Parts: sequence; structure tokens; C-alpha cells
Amino acid sequence: MAEEVQAPLSATMAKEAQSPPSATIAEATAPPQLLLFNSFTKREEPFQPRVEGKVGMYVCGVTPYDFSHIGHARAYVAFDVLYRYLKFLGYEVEYVRNFTDIDDKIIKRANERGETVTSLSSQFINEFLLDMTELQCLPPTCEPRVTEHIEHIIKLITQIMENGKAYAIEGDVYFSVESFPEYLSLSGRKFDQNQAGARVAFDTRKRNPADFALWKAAKEGEPFWDSPWGRGRPGWHIECSAMSAHYLGHVFDIHGGGKDLIFPHHENELAQSRAAYPDSEVKCWMHNGFVNKDDKKMAKSDNNFFTIRDIIALYHPMALRFFLMRTHYRSDVNHSDQALEIASDRVYYIYQTLYDCEEVLATYREEGTSLPVPSEEQNLIAAEGHKQQSE
Repeated sequence: MAEEVQAPLSATMAKEAQSPPSATIAEATAPPQLLLFNSFTKREEPFQPRVEGKVGMYVCGVTPYDFSHIGHARAYVAFDVLYRYLKFLGYEVEYVRNFTDIDDKIIKRANERGETVTSLSSQFINEFLLDMTELQCLPPTCEPRVTEHIEHIIKLITQIMENGKAYAIEGDVYFSVESFPEYLSLSGRKFDQNQAGARVAFDTRKRNPADFALWKAAKEGEPFWDSPWGRGRPGWHIECSAMSAHYLGHVFDIHGGGKDLIFPHHENELAQSRAAYPDSEVKCWMHNGFVNKDDKKMAKSDNNFFTIRDIIALYHPMALRFFLMRTHYRSDVNHSDQALEIASDRVYYIYQTLYDCEEVLATYREEGTSLPVPSEEQNLIAAEGHKQQSE
């Protein structure tokens, strides 16, 4: 790979790159200025928030047991762009992105390393946040951890059981998919395609193979919390339902994540949220495409990935951001050295141009003179002024 060359970046430019523009351009009552593709309806729809001038957005975060790869970066850069644009349009955005800090993978890795689940997850949460800073992703409004919301999770499971949509067996609690006729409405799958498959082995005690865990009974050597069903820990899907409802309410505007989360994670989220509270609704489900390596989705489980750290050790972080943004967010993007080289060249050109402009402007500032404005531009400015006066 070619050695990275970075153009000088002034303090003013660096500050502006980190901050979104002032939110003064549009009001929620204005005609729709944004079309979003809704994964639930399978079509583009004009975006109208539930509450005028405000947007609630929840994006599924990482499971922090290792350094994040550029497939993760794809999601968080994509939703950072949306977050910035919504703020640019004048919306007050409540952006929630969680950390799944208790999970089978974290427990396994912590045991391998001889450390606690808390210390391992905290380490890689911090590493993830450093990566997001390098990629100039704005911090979300809130970044909750699952372990901080066990009480809310237990309350939600209790409500689902009271509504007859779940059942307990020997300390485990399962969601009954047959009790929820709308199940698979998000993914469009058929029951014969459906599998329990999500991070758990098939359990013959279940009423239906597709039933999924809301609560897992404690096992030897694993963290646990007390619950009405005995000691245990939450299932994967219930966590996001509980946290999104806690911070955004049972009805909110945007729920995002990678397209691999459509099934089973988001499908199960939708089911358990509505099973607990029938009025629960996400106005728009959004999903980004994968980053592929050798035409196969990057995944830690397949040892088929590059970490964010791997790439920014070789290229400017903005080259990686540009690489991830230059393809439509719902399309897959193929990783290659050539594509990153092109992205690096483009970013260098942009920074160099901005630096050159800064130098020219600095000269005029020092001399106390105005920058010449071409006559055509002067005419346009004058015409706009007359138009505003007449109005």
C-alpha cells in the first residue's frame, strides 16, 4: 500500500469537521425534505417524525469482546451521516446506541483471558469509542449498557408473560412465536425458513423450534441476576426492546442496524415489543449493507475481517470514512486495497484544496481586503436581495 500523505489541517477546519452545522434550516412542519427506505414496508417514504421537531433514533451497537472491524464502522458511519443530516434540517435528535455488554461471546473470551466479563467489555467499549472518534462520528445522545438495565428487562419480560406470549421452563423464559400472528412481518420469511439459530443451540423443551430466549437460567461460572424465574441473564433480543422503550418510549421514529440484524434480532425485537405493549411501533426500520472481503461478508466468526485499527494504521481515518460512504448505504461494498487507495487520494485532494483556500483567505484577512466576487455572483446576490424585500 502506498504511504499515506496527509495535508495540513488548520485548527478551525478540524473543529468544523467534528461539529455538525447549526440546526436552523428547516422545521418539522415544512414539506418532507427527506425520503427514507423503510425495511418494513419495503419502500421509500417521506420522513415525518412522531413529534414535531424531534426525532427518536435507536441503532443497535456492538458486542464488545474484541476490536471492532470495518463492517461495524459501515453501520455507525452511515447512521452518523443520518444523525448529522437530521440535525442540519433542524431536528432535535435523541440518538441511542447501546452496548451489549453481557453475551455468550464476551463470557467465552473473558474465561479464555482469565478476566471478568466487566473488565473485558469495558476495555473494548473504550476501544470502540476511540475508533468512533477517529472516524469523526458524533457521540450519540445516550450509550446504555445492557447490564445497567436488568430491572427494565425483567419488567418487560414480566409484561410479555402476563399477556400470554411467553412461558418459563426450569428458569428459562421463551417467547412463543405462535402466539404472535405478525411474527416474520419484518423479514418476510416463512416459518419453514425460520430457525431458532440466533446465538443459541436448539432446545427440545421449547414448544416451537422458533421460540427464542427472553431469559436464560444461570450456568456455572457465568454472571447472573435475580429474577422471578430464578437467577439468570437476559436473552439477546429483549435487551434492545427494553432499552429503546426506556429512552425513546414505545413509539419512536427510526431503528437502525446492519441488514444481518433484520432476522432474527430485529424481527424478534418487534415481536416482543408489541407482545408487551400492542401500541409499540417503529416508524421506519433502516438497514445498511455489508462490507465484503472476497465477496463474503466480513465477520469475526469467520476470521474474515479487518479491524478499524488495521485500516487507520495505513490510511487517514477520513479515507476509511470516505470509502464507507462512497457506496449507497443499503448496498454492499467490497473491500480492496485499490478502493482504499482511491479513497485516500480523494480525501487528500479535498484536504489539500481546503488548505489552499485557507491560505488564500488568510492573505485577504491580513491585508484587510475583501475577497473579489465575480460579477455573475454579485448579480445573483442582488437579485435574491430584491426578491426578499418584495416578499
